[in-house]
Amino acid sequence: MYELENVLRPYAWGSTTAIAGLLGRPASGGPEAELWIGAHPDSPSLAVTSAAQGDADDGGRLALDELIAGDPEHHLGGDSVARFGPRLPFLLKVLAAERPLSLQVHPTLEQARAGFAREEAADVDRAAAERNYKDDNHKPEMIFALTPFEALCGFRPAAESRAVFLHLVQCLELAGLDVPALLPRLLEDLSRSAEPAALRAAFERLIAGGEDVAEATAAVVAALVSGAPMASHVAELTTVVNLNQDYPGDPGVLISLLLNRISLAPGDAVYLPAGNVHAYLHGLGIEVMASSDNVLRGGLTPKFVDVPELLKTIAFEAVGVPALSAETTMLGQELYRPPFQEFSLQRVELSPGAEPVPLAQAGAAVIIVVSGAILLDSPKGDLQLERGASAFLPAAEAPVNVHPVAGATGPAVAFAVTTGMKA
Repeated sequence: MYELENVLRPYAWGSTTAIAGLLGRPASGGPEAELWIGAHPDSPSLAVTSAAQGDADDGGRLALDELIAGDPEHHLGGDSVARFGPRLPFLLKVLAAERPLSLQVHPTLEQARAGFAREEAADVDRAAAERNYKDDNHKPEMIFALTPFEALCGFRPAAESRAVFLHLVQCLELAGLDVPALLPRLLEDLSRSAEPAALRAAFERLIAGGEDVAEATAAVVAALVSGAPMASHVAELTTVVNLNQDYPGDPGVLISLLLNRISLAPGDAVYLPAGNVHAYLHGLGIEVMASSDNVLRGGLTPKFVDVPELLKTIAFEAVGVPALSAETTMLGQELYRPPFQEFSLQRVELSPGAEPVPLAQAGAAVIIVVSGAILLDSPKGDLQLERGASAFLPAAEAPVNVHPVAGATGPAVAFAVTTGMKA
């Protein structure tokens, strides 16, 4: 087992205090958006090695992807190597959004492989702003809320979105204001009998941007700010006002009205398959995904937006909120199993003096402690982790049991990720 040192991504939308407060360390003073725990080559964790395990000149640290490459079968297990190749198939993040993330979607595995190969053949620099595919993997993901967590997640039924836009038109008319030409056209789009066609038409009209979209957005926001009634659409319309403060006139402001607006309580979780348009708005959570950084953006960002590629990637279908409930096993394991092969999440909570909980491990695993301290016990050794610490657990170390630390005065809470397991 290897304790890890992880990379903190300082994206501008990150909180300056949330991750530091969770992990019990001083804040850096700047935005702290994501803590990456895994072996993605862009920001691999560093494994703390002994002199016998590592190179004498490596300072006792070795990038986790390099460690795994030295003996994939040992670290990942034969089954994982056969299914996903000689790389850790998942990535764990602690995510802290103070401001909204970009409106985005992730490709399927086939789309990612084809897109990556196409951009490699075209010799597009992997660091280029206009690069869509950073790797050849898909990026299904899930988020577990640690605090109240706000998000946009997937298309809702076209009729529901139409009702919101109709309400906005009526508000403008009652106030004696001009109704921008874009709004009646959106009502026509959303009235199409085939729902996928209705959603696609409305989305394409908005993502095209331009003066029509900026004008409609400004009119809607002005009406709402001046006191237009929000009826039963308070969350959605408040989100429009808030998004426009950060990204005035951006197509994503009105696109948000096509999507499910969700509020997660601490302990709630949702999963996001390929093609699901989403944006995290605010909150602290544990995010897990296949090990990829492929993102197609659709707004709420100054970054590159490739509209044709985006439209090929989106699944234009109304979906319910993809909530993910915990399963408790006979061994007392609290598991979250999204319908993806690459990962599953285990939450571990141990009171002082409690019996150990077995780690549900299929191949390799990573674990992070967010409260108290734990002792990891495997046939090959023990490792104690304090709050804020994390570790990589090779497949060959299994089985691992998680114990409370002797003399602890409060509960310990940790999150572990391993390869996806069948229910």
